[in-house]
Amino acid sequence: MTDLDPSRRNVLTGLAAAGLAMPLLAACGAGDSNTTGSTNSAGDPTAAPSAGGSPHAAASPGSGAIKTSEIPVGGGKIFASDRVVVTQPTAGQFKAFSAICTHQGCPVSKISGGTIDCPCHGSQFSIVDGSVKGGPAPQPLPEKTVTVTGDTLTVS
Repeated sequence: MTDLDPSRRNVLTGLAAAGLAMPLLAACGAGDSNTTGSTNSAGDPTAAPSAGGSPHAAASPGSGAIKTSEIPVGGGKIFASDRVVVTQPTAGQFKAFSAICTHQGCPVSKISGGTIDCPCHGSQFSIVDGSVKGGPAPQPLPEKTVTVTGDTLTVS
């Protein structure tokens, strides 16, 4: 047998190494290149989780007015396709921020316990003013303008 002929052991060793490497390589590339948002539990990268962490199909700021009833008091809603998060810290007080983390540009993925959370490196932002509450983010989320008219709101 020559050095170029693959032995059964070499072939099996190569396949085993490739089998271990593929999941590691796949895990390294996940998340940072997705510009519309992290995939949710349904596997849809454009439907962002609501305050409870489940996917939703709500009207987005870009498609017009949002019903105030869509934004939970003490929480909020992420509009991944528009890169906007709308919160209602207290009843009747609406805020909107960029949904892109100021650390490395990852989209935020959930709102929980009074914070807007980024899945990439653990940054957390206040639902009240977008300020950094934890993690490596160097700056608050940029604030957007919210206009409330009756029971609808628009974000610009």
